[in-house]
Amino acid sequence: MTSKSTWLLFLLFLILCLIPTITLAERLDSPNNEPSIKHATDRSTEILNIVDDLWRGQSSYAKTTMQVKTQHYTRNMQMEGWSKGKEKTLFRILEPLREKGTITLKSGNHIYTYLPKTDRTIRLTSGMMMGSWMGSHITNDDLVKEARYAEDYDAKISFEGERNDQQVIEFTLTPKEDAAVVWGKILLTIEADGYNPIIEYYYDEDMQLARTFTFNQKKMLGGRLRPSVFRVIPADEPDEYTEFIYRELQFDIDISDRIFSKSSLKKR
Repeated sequence: MTSKSTWLLFLLFLILCLIPTITLAERLDSPNNEPSIKHATDRSTEILNIVDDLWRGQSSYAKTTMQVKTQHYTRNMQMEGWSKGKEKTLFRILEPLREKGTITLKSGNHIYTYLPKTDRTIRLTSGMMMGSWMGSHITNDDLVKEARYAEDYDAKISFEGERNDQQVIEFTLTPKEDAAVVWGKILLTIEADGYNPIIEYYYDEDMQLARTFTFNQKKMLGGRLRPSVFRVIPADEPDEYTEFIYRELQFDIDISDRIFSKSSLKKR
C-alpha cells in the first residue's frame, strides 16, 4: 500500500485490451521481431504497474480483519493501518482486547513494535526479520520489502486466453540480477478485464513452491472494484492459512508524518 497510484492509466489499458494479441512465439517468428518483443515488454510492464498499485497510493488508510489458522491455534484480529510514500507504514491492533493498542511501525528498512502492556518499544533485529508477524504466515521481512513486479522482475506472458470459463493473463516473473528479492520465480494470474489478481504462486530459489496467494470477493474499495479478501497458504502446510479481509480502504488522504515517528507510538 505504498507507491504512486495509476488511475489515469486505467483507461489506457481498457483500450489496449481491445487490440488483437498474438503469442510471444509468433512474435519471435515474425521477420521484424524486435519491435514486437518491445511491444510485449511495454504491455507487460504497464499491466503489472496497475496490479502493483491496486492497494497503493501516495497515502492510504485501511481497516482489515486478519484470520490465522494453524495446526495449533486460530486467531482473529481487527486492525487499522496508515501508509505514506514507500517508506512509512503503521498498523494498530483494535481487537482482541489482550492485544489492543499493539503497534507495528515500518520506517525505511526498520521495524518497531510497541507493546502497550509493558509500555515498551522494541526495534526488530536482523535475526528477527524472518519471524512470523503477529503469528501469521507473513514474516517481518515481508513488511520491509517493497518489491514491484515491473521493476524487480523480468516478465513474460506465459498464457493468455480462457481458463476455468474466465479470460485471464498469466505472467511468469523471474528476478532481475540486481533485484533484492528472495524468490526464484512467481507465477501471477490476473483477470484480462480489469487486471485484478486471481492467484499467485511463489517459488523459492530451488524452484520449489513456497506459498500461494488467492484473491476473492470483489467489492468497491478505494473508488474501484477490487478483491477484498486475499489468503496466504504455505506450501509445506496446505491446511493452514492467513487471510486478510479489507473492510475499508481510502487512498491519497492527508496524513501527518508525525504518526510514523517512534516517539509518537506511546501516544496513539
